[in-house]
Amino acid sequence: MPDIVAIGECMIELFSDEPIGQASTFNKSYAGDTNNVLHMASRLGISCGYITRVAEDPFGDYLLGAWQANSIDASASKKVPGFTAVHFITLLEDGEREFAFYRKGSAASTMVPEDLDNDYIGESRILHVSGIIQAVSPSCRSTVLHAVQICKERGVLVSYDTNLRPSMWSAREARDALEEVLPYIDVVFTSYPEETSAVLGVQSEEEAVDFFRDRGVGTVSVTSGKNGAIVADSKTVLKANAIAPNGVSDTTGAGDAFVGGFLHCLVQDMGIGSGLRWGIASAGLKVAGRGGIASQPSRASVERVIEDVEVIEG
Repeated sequence: MPDIVAIGECMIELFSDEPIGQASTFNKSYAGDTNNVLHMASRLGISCGYITRVAEDPFGDYLLGAWQANSIDASASKKVPGFTAVHFITLLEDGEREFAFYRKGSAASTMVPEDLDNDYIGESRILHVSGIIQAVSPSCRSTVLHAVQICKERGVLVSYDTNLRPSMWSAREARDALEEVLPYIDVVFTSYPEETSAVLGVQSEEEAVDFFRDRGVGTVSVTSGKNGAIVADSKTVLKANAIAPNGVSDTTGAGDAFVGGFLHCLVQDMGIGSGLRWGIASAGLKVAGRGGIASQPSRASVERVIEDVEVIEG
């Protein structure tokens, strides 16, 4: 069975260099936050599996083929009637990103708790989920809750990324969904300042760490873009600045690359200090290229810059 299993929604990504309304051609790829995390961990040598639904359409076949090509096990995913979600993206001249999403009612949004295989989840080391898949539909939210309950029964670590998307639901709804699964979370990822302020109601990285520590979460990571990240367990707080050895082209999926690098270390019991280094290095190399997956670095590339990440006690 895979060491890391994730539940999520993977969408077809159509990218253009021009504003969406003016573009005449788009390049096809695929993306989704938990999907991106698995790809990064897989590139670093960890066995990974994805739980989702894909449509009985050409895009569904494309996703299944892409996962197989990238050593992501999809044997626990289902192919169902319907359509595969699509999003359009472009990078504007000022560096901002423009998105358009077509996902309501997609195949992935129809996931239900009955889709889950208890043994597939229960024999993994880590289950990774996020606020995004909870927001996709009520049945997806129920599926996530059932999955973390399986983990509690089977002794599997639960990793959760708050990943707030205001276009999908309100901060209040996101907080309610977080509270629903919080008793089951062992490792949490959140970002400062937007998510920590809107979802947690705190105004600093340190307060975010305390928020989760006080609620029994064993490992907390707070990322802050170009300012790096803080990670903590019950005894230690560590900090590291961001790096960008090859410059910054596109920050899409940088946080997911960080999570993939961090979880890669947890699977191997390397500790939060190593997780911080590998996470920072993975994200710092990813931002040099476009796309959430295509520009993710190889293990060899990450290993070459690990020593550039300076970790200090906070």
